[in-house]
Amino acid sequence: MFCPYCASNDTKVVDKRDLEDTNASRRRRECLKCNKRFTTYERIENVDLRVVKKDGSQEKYDREKFKRGISLAAQKLTPEEVEEMVDAIEMRLLNRKSTEVSTGDIGRMVLTRLKHKDPIGYMRFASVFIGFKDLDEFKRELDKIRSK
Repeated sequence: MFCPYCASNDTKVVDKRDLEDTNASRRRRECLKCNKRFTTYERIENVDLRVVKKDGSQEKYDREKFKRGISLAAQKLTPEEVEEMVDAIEMRLLNRKSTEVSTGDIGRMVLTRLKHKDPIGYMRFASVFIGFKDLDEFKRELDKIRSK
């Protein structure tokens, strides 16, 4: 592992913890050259999911694309919070019997989590995912969130 501060590859693991509800491990590392500490996350890369789009076409699941979509909508969330959200949704998808998942299923999972964490991010994501036809639909959705 390369140190992000001095680029040395002489590092050691100081602490390791498995993250609950995810297939990831958090490792606290120390650079033996500059003595600075940093955190890395390790996860098993075994996602063989196919995403079925609205038009019926399919594409391979792309974790980075998924993270970018959430990050664009939910700008108030930290990178760690986005990572946790992606991990949680990914685990739900991997625990399904099917290796195919619709964009609708993924979108609803994101909306459920954003509604509680970042209402503005929820509305941004919903405006693309739901595709409001006019401002009245947007306002009705906004009123639903305000009432809760």
